[in-house]
Amino acid sequence: MIRVRMDKWLWAARFFKTRSLAARACDLGRVEANGQPAKPAREVRVGDPLQVKNDGGDFHVEVLALSEMRGPAAVAQTLYRETEASRELRLNLAEERKAMPHFEALRLDALNVRLHTKVEIAPPRGMALA
Repeated sequence: MIRVRMDKWLWAARFFKTRSLAARACDLGRVEANGQPAKPAREVRVGDPLQVKNDGGDFHVEVLALSEMRGPAAVAQTLYRETEASRELRLNLAEERKAMPHFEALRLDALNVRLHTKVEIAPPRGMALA
């Protein structure tokens, strides 16, 4: 196998759940090959350095093998090698996120306060309270 499209390889390597999401990421400039924005139809070659930005983080990888088929995660991880710097940066960011307070919990607290606060509603104009 000599030629593989960028979106197919990203999907096969499990960076994205669907091929259309991989193509969309390429169109939005979230994938770079050799420091240049990569289009979905660009051919991936063994040895290409890629930078992939997705929900999981910012990955800097080197392509080790090509595949058009999506397989198990263990097989997908053999298609590339992530740089040490990239792995350390992602782990550090994950630790920082864990240390941050959870905003959803704060939001729920604010909603509970709002729900349990007595709100006085004025009667419409012209009507008197009984």
